[in-house]
Amino acid sequence: MDINDLEWRVTPGLTDYSAALKEMEARAAAVAAGEARELVWLLEHPPVYTAGTSASADELLDARFPVVDAGRGGRYTYHGPGQRIGYLVLNLAERGRDVRCFVHALEGWIIAALAEMDIPAFRAEGRIGIWTQDAQGREAKIGAIGVRVRRWVTMHGFSVNLSPDLSHFTGIVPCGIADYPVTSAAALGASHDIETFDAALALTSRAFLESLTCSRKIET
Repeated sequence: MDINDLEWRVTPGLTDYSAALKEMEARAAAVAAGEARELVWLLEHPPVYTAGTSASADELLDARFPVVDAGRGGRYTYHGPGQRIGYLVLNLAERGRDVRCFVHALEGWIIAALAEMDIPAFRAEGRIGIWTQDAQGREAKIGAIGVRVRRWVTMHGFSVNLSPDLSHFTGIVPCGIADYPVTSAAALGASHDIETFDAALALTSRAFLESLTCSRKIET
């Protein structure tokens, strides 16, 4: 499927998380039924902690913001202003039905988009997400991946830290990983304009879609 065959939606301002979740689930059901186009939805949320299906209560350290069960894979994460959220409602039934391939391709897409902004990012063995070197030279997480697949249609997707308040991550153990810090484009002194990042996503989206059907061994 070509990028022109799906809906590319950018919602300005802050979108309530629960409302977005409800709309995304409805769209996924419609895509599975063949009643709607696939969707890439870019947005931001007010401050919220979301719990994945593997979230552990002891990783919620300070519930200073609303806590919502997301239904996606993974553990606790934070969403808030200055963070670009991407929800992907894509039909994997037409792309080989390979969830691991989808996650790998999604990571590659974010890495490629960040490279367009001169932010070197990479995968880390055994740790889902997008990583970079912070200002102190430590491995630090700049983007999170969390997905759910129902009837071979994907939901949720990614979050990339452009200029969020990083102190808000201290209310949780982000994604259950306590040994590595969280960083952002702003903290790295890099471009963190959300429209610039959206443009980088659009520029690299065709390669992402083309990589979704994995017919060869995934290289890590």
